[in-house]
Amino acid sequence: MTTAVVAVDGPAASDIALHLERLGVTASAAVAADAPARAAADAMLAADGRDLLGAVTAADLLMLELRRDTIAPALVSLCDRHGVRIVPLSGGSGDDRLAQLYGLPAPLPLGDGARVAEALQGGVTPVAPAPAPTGRVIAVWGPTGAPGRSTVAVELAAELARDGRRVGLVDADTHAPSLALALGLADEGPGFAAACRQVDHDALTPAELSRISVPLGRGVEVLTGLNRPGRWPELSEERVGGALQVCRSWVDETIVDVAASLEQDEEIVSDLAGPRRNAASLAAVRAADLIVAVASADPVGMARFVRGHAELRATVGATPVVVVVNRLRPGALGVDPRGQVRATLDRFCGIRDVWFLPLDTKAADAAMLAARPAQEVAGRSALSAAVRRLVGEAIAPVAPVSPPVPRRRRAGSERRRGLFARTA
Repeated sequence: MTTAVVAVDGPAASDIALHLERLGVTASAAVAADAPARAAADAMLAADGRDLLGAVTAADLLMLELRRDTIAPALVSLCDRHGVRIVPLSGGSGDDRLAQLYGLPAPLPLGDGARVAEALQGGVTPVAPAPAPTGRVIAVWGPTGAPGRSTVAVELAAELARDGRRVGLVDADTHAPSLALALGLADEGPGFAAACRQVDHDALTPAELSRISVPLGRGVEVLTGLNRPGRWPELSEERVGGALQVCRSWVDETIVDVAASLEQDEEIVSDLAGPRRNAASLAAVRAADLIVAVASADPVGMARFVRGHAELRATVGATPVVVVVNRLRPGALGVDPRGQVRATLDRFCGIRDVWFLPLDTKAADAAMLAARPAQEVAGRSALSAAVRRLVGEAIAPVAPVSPPVPRRRRAGSERRRGLFARTA
């Protein structure tokens, strides 16, 4: 006899149970939609949790109302181990991506018990096609000297998520990883290194990326970097490239914070078959669809950027590069810092399109103290406004709305207007 656990809220649970009985499937339990996920995560009371987990693992089907709070990696793993088939049910049309994220079939309509029974009677639930890799990879690079790569990466991720996109923030810096420290996240977790290791076994999926990532806020998931820089051999070029390819199916935008050095001359003095410390940065900028190049607004920072930009351009080829000058202030570059920066970049690099981020010490300190993006703690600051303008104009520009075409007046009406005018 086939048994099922119905985890659905509201009156739809009884309707589904009734149609299952007519189909010959016994509803062994009817619980709240989020109860199985809470039980699998040990968030329920001991006795209730054990009873519910026993019912779920003994059943053949789990009829689950699909929402973000009702599905979790622990629940999916539990059902996989005990051979329980999860049948997702949805009351809307926006949960297909959530089902794909956990490797589940396309959700069935929640309010139509007859259609659910019909799909089960057919033996298989309609399976959603594998998601095509449509996401974009944006690498944030800058020369040696701490121009603010990590700060810009965090602010870009927060601003892109503010517009409703799903954003992944990846720390691929093999020299000085800092995203976990700046955001107050535990760096002992699996992070990006675990994703890279799974590439070797073809086991990395969007669902696995969601499991090992850490949610930062609305729409942002963080893959933390290495907790010790000495572990850099784990981020090989093949692993990083494969992990970023999976990221395209995981989120809409992947922001990758990379190290400054792009040199490849280390092959001359190293074992040709050995790992390369700069391989992660090289793989990230080569796989990126867009490069955000960050320069520091001072004479030393501009000189370092001019030297590093040639190496960056030689590495990425025709990939678009957006140049961002960070910490702009009048003191270090004279009376007209914007003009000085534009003239320097135009003369030595041929760069004419430049975006500026001001030195906003108050907003930056508030963000560091709260371990959050400045967009969240100082949304009206000059820094947040500049990042918003950067995203809207260069990173994710909005297509301009074409003005309405004026209607042509008929010739007769023009003649009548002329006649009335002459009469007047």
